[in-house]
Amino acid sequence: MLPSLLPAIRSLLVACALAGAVAAALADNLAEAQRLLKQGQQAAALDKVEEHLASNPGDARGRFSKGLILVEMGRPADAMTVFSKLIEDYPELPEPYNNLAVLYAQQKQYDKARTALEMAIRIQPNYATAYENLGDIHARLAGQAYEKALQIDPAKKAARLKLSRMREVGSGSLGDAGPGASRLSAAPDSPAAGKADRVPVAAGNADEQEVARTIETWARAWSRKDAKAYFAHYAADFRAPRGMTRKAWEEGRLRPMRKPGRLQVEVEDIRVAFADGKATVRFRQTFSSPALTSTVAKTLLLVRSGGRWLIQEERVG
Repeated sequence: MLPSLLPAIRSLLVACALAGAVAAALADNLAEAQRLLKQGQQAAALDKVEEHLASNPGDARGRFSKGLILVEMGRPADAMTVFSKLIEDYPELPEPYNNLAVLYAQQKQYDKARTALEMAIRIQPNYATAYENLGDIHARLAGQAYEKALQIDPAKKAARLKLSRMREVGSGSLGDAGPGASRLSAAPDSPAAGKADRVPVAAGNADEQEVARTIETWARAWSRKDAKAYFAHYAADFRAPRGMTRKAWEEGRLRPMRKPGRLQVEVEDIRVAFADGKATVRFRQTFSSPALTSTVAKTLLLVRSGGRWLIQEERVG
């Protein structure tokens, strides 16, 4: 090994050790917050989470924990703000949708709760808690419909019987129990949550990190075969490659999504550069399906529109 490289290697090792120590300290803050919350020390738990977020403001798990603590403290409006912002920043996480739905239900905003739960299930089709909560929401909506029928015609015995059954089934269900007793999701522990917690760009400003997160959510939507979420990452004036029409290009992307079998898109080595109000992103993409596996260098040109970064141009290389 060349002697001239030794100082650089030592510096790198020290930096890695410091990074590990910082990460451990942040994790300790969240663990301590959970311990305090279990002991009923809600204010102290919130302080620990705030301390964690002061050093890592974009951390999804910490922000989620803050929302849960605010619910326990009887501050649903503040908790809703936290979960809504999480949805805005990490639309691929289903847990914030579920918890926002619980809070909507407690306010008897059942239509909003249903919409949020349907989105959670769309993101994670095997989300049992969201399905159970959605069942409660449908029961609540059915109960409202039976009540309306009885208001119009009090003589409807069948409607009265159905309403009585609905109330028996729904007793103590979503929206009726106290804030801590409803079926809230705990801090995200799904594979998507793990990816969301990781900042794709190790160094750089907030704009670079936001663009990099956009690329990861784009890849995850593609992997889920969620065509609506995938195409929502593209600008209205997206220029399809090789002179294709937008319609023909979309049809080409839809074909592998419609086929059975697993589809996986991974992105690595994301690099972001800005010029003239646009972001140029270069990365390595690995595409895997039952019929094809390929790794290519990819370049995307993104523009900011409506508060989001959207893809305007895409090319290989």
